[in-house]
Amino acid sequence: MKVSIIIPAHNEEKRISNTLEEYCKFFEKRKKTKELKDFEILVVLNACTDRTIEIVKKAEKRFKEIKHLEFELGGKGFAVKEGFKESLKKDFDLIGFVDADMATSPEAFDDLVNNINGYDGIIGSRWIGGSVIKTKQPFLRRVMSRGFNFIVRSLFLLPYIDTQCGAKLFKRKTLERVITSIGATKWAFDVDLLYRLNKEDFKIKEFPTIWEDKEKSKLNIKKVPFQMFASIIRLRLIYSPFKDLVRLYNILPEKMKINNW
Repeated sequence: MKVSIIIPAHNEEKRISNTLEEYCKFFEKRKKTKELKDFEILVVLNACTDRTIEIVKKAEKRFKEIKHLEFELGGKGFAVKEGFKESLKKDFDLIGFVDADMATSPEAFDDLVNNINGYDGIIGSRWIGGSVIKTKQPFLRRVMSRGFNFIVRSLFLLPYIDTQCGAKLFKRKTLERVITSIGATKWAFDVDLLYRLNKEDFKIKEFPTIWEDKEKSKLNIKKVPFQMFASIIRLRLIYSPFKDLVRLYNILPEKMKINNW
């Protein structure tokens, strides 16, 4: 089995080095014990203005399994989608992504690899039975996360309790079917991906994960909830008879648009 692990990274100079080292060492051991045929860690650098690129390039010299892509624009969703497209050019059996802060440990990501079995994809979940939250999120973050999921489940009728956990893994054929149709690239990316997979009747397993909230989160609690809500409403409109409203919005002058729609 060959696995590609995509790590989207925007200004992660303080955390990316440790994440790459821990992931590489862990999966190198899995490879040596023949539990894994091969693996690659693809870091997709998007709009970095700090030393992240320099740090990743140094890590590439230490670990041959690390590769990187560089973009001057785009958010997390954009980075993951570009990573998917790059990994699909190679012969990987499983392709997934994980956050750069290592809130999901390599052991926890490996749980996804070992439990995908007959499913088309598997997603880590922080809110189902069996999950372990090592460090609790601040109260407002928890409210925002659960509230967002309630809105998503109400609008899209998705069966997943946690659509936003940053650890997901899919079989190659699964991504090949939907990669060209994924449109959302910011807050709504995960929802768009899971919604399209659900519409195609792919079987996606939600699996309890071990998760640790990391310090120095980049989320702006004042702005992010509104941006997330706006992104989800826009996505719901795209999948409705009112999709023309989105087209109308797209031709408005920039100064008239809601930020980050």
